[in-house]
Amino acid sequence: MFINALKKQNSALIETAHTLWEKGALLPDTYVIDVDQVLENAGRLLAVAKHHDIALYLMTKQIGRNPWLAHKLIELGYQGVTAVDFKEARILMSSKIPVIHAGHLVQIPRNMLSSVIQQHPEVITVFSLEKAEEISCLAQHKGNVQCIMLKIYDEHDHLYPGQEAGFHLSVLNTVVRRIMAMSGVKLVGLTHFPCLLWQEALQQTLPAPNLFTLLKAKEILQRAGVEVTQINAPSASSCSTLPLLAKYGVTHTEPGHALTGTILANFQGEQPERIAMLYLTEISHRFNGNSYCYGGGYYRRGRAHNALIFMPNGQIISTHLLPMDNSSIDYHFSLSGEFPVGCAVVLCFRTQIFATRSDVALVSGIQSGHPVLEGLYDSQGNRILDNGE
Repeated sequence: MFINALKKQNSALIETAHTLWEKGALLPDTYVIDVDQVLENAGRLLAVAKHHDIALYLMTKQIGRNPWLAHKLIELGYQGVTAVDFKEARILMSSKIPVIHAGHLVQIPRNMLSSVIQQHPEVITVFSLEKAEEISCLAQHKGNVQCIMLKIYDEHDHLYPGQEAGFHLSVLNTVVRRIMAMSGVKLVGLTHFPCLLWQEALQQTLPAPNLFTLLKAKEILQRAGVEVTQINAPSASSCSTLPLLAKYGVTHTEPGHALTGTILANFQGEQPERIAMLYLTEISHRFNGNSYCYGGGYYRRGRAHNALIFMPNGQIISTHLLPMDNSSIDYHFSLSGEFPVGCAVVLCFRTQIFATRSDVALVSGIQSGHPVLEGLYDSQGNRILDNGE
């Protein structure tokens, strides 16, 4: 969905990806990330957030939980990373990346809680009393008090399948009383997801019902005597939405797609964040009048529609993808039309690299005309060693 935005905002990334492929440095099914553009996007986000007094946690799942890039972003001024599940926390902690928000979309399992608490995260999100009790007991045993947040929900909120969780507003008073009696934890805030959603018909990113549930929950906690220091409202965080979140009293949010410019609002390439990532693959074969390129990087909510084909004569041809079947493994992407086997293919769509089988190529110097391949990683942030290493 971002091919036109990519051509408009970062044509140099297209040229660099193709050149690296021609040199044999990259295989198909590789996400190529423009490091300098990511850092520029990240700097813009920090400046807007500072102006509106909002703290930003990093999201790394979209970029394959990449520790090298996470280190660069922390050097830029980000305090640390949100680990949305325990395996991301494990990867980041092993690379000495500060995980300052853990347990948001997936709670930390019992046998990993101790190692997470030892990292002294700023906050851990819980959505069961049993998990709060586990954290309290472990923290108390270590002589600590761990700050926690509650994930909450109400009727008619927007919940993605597989992410149904949280305390219903109707039981929040009881939950708060129980947690305030636990000596090893301190309740400091609330979170929900998604708090903002792109509205296709209106071409705007607007508050979801979840955001207003978050504000109702804040009032309940304050009436119960809780000092609420964090209202965390993730999803669609960007330069254009941070002022909106500030208007509602949000204190923290967690940009992810904004770092690579792949927020839905940027489909025409008109947002402050510029596209900093593309998907590189190659024509594998033809079948029944269509072409098939190597897959592995498909994300079912990615909205992948168009592709650029690099023909042997130097011409670049645009074509469209045929519909993907979510019930099948994405061994290949199917493209309309017949193209020569071995041609490079570039796509640009919304992704979650950690949920793919793709490689990740980090490239710096693209904007200055002196690209450097900083490293190849798998989708979980592990370095892929070159033959000479």
